[in-house]
Amino acid sequence: MTIAQKRPAGARLDNGFISRLKKQFPNLIPPAIAIAIFLILWQLFAFIPGATLPGPIQVIQDTWILIFWPFYDNGGIDKGLFWQILASLKRVAISYTLAAIVGIGLGVLIGVNQTMSKALDPLFQLLRTVPPLAWVPISLAALRQNEPAALFVIFITAIWPILINTAVGVTQIPQDYNNVAKVLQLSRKEYFTNILIPSALPYIFTGLRIAIGLAWLAIIAAEIVMSGIVGIGFFIWDAYQNNNVSEVILALVYIGVVGLLLDKLMAWIQHKILPAEQK
Repeated sequence: MTIAQKRPAGARLDNGFISRLKKQFPNLIPPAIAIAIFLILWQLFAFIPGATLPGPIQVIQDTWILIFWPFYDNGGIDKGLFWQILASLKRVAISYTLAAIVGIGLGVLIGVNQTMSKALDPLFQLLRTVPPLAWVPISLAALRQNEPAALFVIFITAIWPILINTAVGVTQIPQDYNNVAKVLQLSRKEYFTNILIPSALPYIFTGLRIAIGLAWLAIIAAEIVMSGIVGIGFFIWDAYQNNNVSEVILALVYIGVVGLLLDKLMAWIQHKILPAEQK
């Protein structure tokens, strides 16, 4: 009689991970090749006589302490890159959440109210074109402190794509849905939860994905010109002031990676929440 041996759970997990890795391997090759070509070209340009920017090899040599010890904390603003990025992400999380709440609320309001839309649209179109850096002196003059000023700059930058896309989503609700709501005599609450929000959700998520990237850009711009606060933006400015170009380049790489991860996170949340027919 043959006795079946139970396969260890760890082996199944390992095989599952290896299977997924093999499946994704063809998709990893093109970006890996592109990155390798970019690094090689960058290094070749750095070898040109008179080149002012360090190549990737020099950047790693100059910043290896920051790369391998990102968690150090000597007090004040002398902290590793982990703490610098974490401080910036906290500001983004606070302001982005407020922007999402206010933006979706106002978007729904002007989407269902034609008079409100006509009244506020010129103001919104005017304010949304103001660059993040232009809000910095206004926020500093009004709030008098770096931290709340930085939060306001992120909020005012991130709110517009959320607000505008939500309003567009509300106005694009099929008329058939509204007719059904009238026939069934749905209450405002039922209409809001069963028709308005589900129909506008793809537009809302489009605005949220755009806004998270703008929020991350805005915090960098705000921190660069605000002195004495822990954050990746001020880290870049401080490194530039001390002529540490390699540290600036390393910080830019980290900023790009974090921005990519934030976008992927929003895409994952969108994939989980949206119904299959709306994806």
